[in-house]
Amino acid sequence: MKAQAQTKGSEELFKLNGKPSIGVAFPQALQHVLAMLVGNITPPMLIASSLGLTDAQQTMLIQAAMIIGGITTLLQLFPVLGFGMGLPSVMGVAFAYMPILTMIGTQYGIAAIFGSQLVAAFASIFIGMFIGKIRKFFPPIVSGTVVLSIGLSLYETAMNYFGGGSAARADGTFGSPKYWILAVVTLVVTLACSFFGKGYLKVSGMIIGIIVGYVIALFMGDMIDFSDVASASIFALPMPFAFGLEFHPDAILMMILMYIVQAVQTIGDVSSTAMGGFNREATDKELGGAIKGQGICGMIGACIGGLPTDPYSQNVGLICTTKVVAKRVFTIVSIIMLAAGIFPKFSALMATIPQPVLGGATVTVFAAITMSGIQLLCEQPLNYRNKMIVGIALAIGIGIDSVPSILQFCPQLLQNILGSSLVVSFLIVFILNIIVPKDDSQE
Repeated sequence: MKAQAQTKGSEELFKLNGKPSIGVAFPQALQHVLAMLVGNITPPMLIASSLGLTDAQQTMLIQAAMIIGGITTLLQLFPVLGFGMGLPSVMGVAFAYMPILTMIGTQYGIAAIFGSQLVAAFASIFIGMFIGKIRKFFPPIVSGTVVLSIGLSLYETAMNYFGGGSAARADGTFGSPKYWILAVVTLVVTLACSFFGKGYLKVSGMIIGIIVGYVIALFMGDMIDFSDVASASIFALPMPFAFGLEFHPDAILMMILMYIVQAVQTIGDVSSTAMGGFNREATDKELGGAIKGQGICGMIGACIGGLPTDPYSQNVGLICTTKVVAKRVFTIVSIIMLAAGIFPKFSALMATIPQPVLGGATVTVFAAITMSGIQLLCEQPLNYRNKMIVGIALAIGIGIDSVPSILQFCPQLLQNILGSSLVVSFLIVFILNIIVPKDDSQE
């Protein structure tokens, strides 16, 4: 009888409205949390480092990242007034926004990031409302070019972290052997788990790599400081508008473009979830609800310090692999994320991870983003038309990013907008794909 009950409980995992026991559901939920944890806390840490924020502010950003990830995951599970898709998904702070967020923050400060995010989130809601009509303007050649551009633009961030980050540049130790050791060991362990591990070991490669790198850093003596962990409070809710709001036209425009780009990626993730978890195509209602849910949560995030979110591809992969789709599992995921967000000591402890360790772990994510872009591009024939459109978009976008002085005679507003390889590549591939005659011939 006991074996029959366990089998029945396990079967409930594979039903959307199934009710598996907590004992059966919790390990599945924990697996999803482990898969997304590092990806969720790393972007706020990178932003804090790039903008020279205090350790206390970095802790607040991590705290808000966990909370907004939990809120967005819940909303996607249980839609409200059409906001949310009603399918399982694990949402977290998006790496894809990093180049734009860093540019806006460096130019205007963190208040401008949240101000532009608040306004641009409206764009995401409108995209969700009309997704059925505008979906045709974002074929794989457009979305693939954008995703590829995102991946390529993040490599500089990874290498800066390999070398020790901004603090190491300031004290002249950037690129020292101890930083290389930490980064390479973390990368090797992460790849070893991913390539040769099975089950939990395989999906938890990044967090295992970080743990190994962290332990080595502890024995190096001066790499980790626990003073902020000791001083952090045990329980605290995020303070609304703690970072302020500033509104700059060019920052808002760049963020709107980023929300459009992210909507395209969300379409891909939701489609993969529907096909992998339910063996069917995603409906326009589900796609629109997912994008609108991201938009409304982006607005909430701007108010509490949570950066923009998106569905995590590694968790989509877990859903497709395990076929576990029960809402109860993902409700537990949300609860764990929210609980982690309201305990600042957890966020302060995460903030002590050395930058070379983060660099060694995140380079695998950046590589995966790049290859996802290439994979998307290959969904359409790479004939002369498509190859030239993609090549020109990347050549000009990355070229301007490498030689920013070429824009020195442009108005400052235009310099800010066109200074991002991501924005330039997106605009070029989007326009060329519309005006150049269609050609579906093979390579």
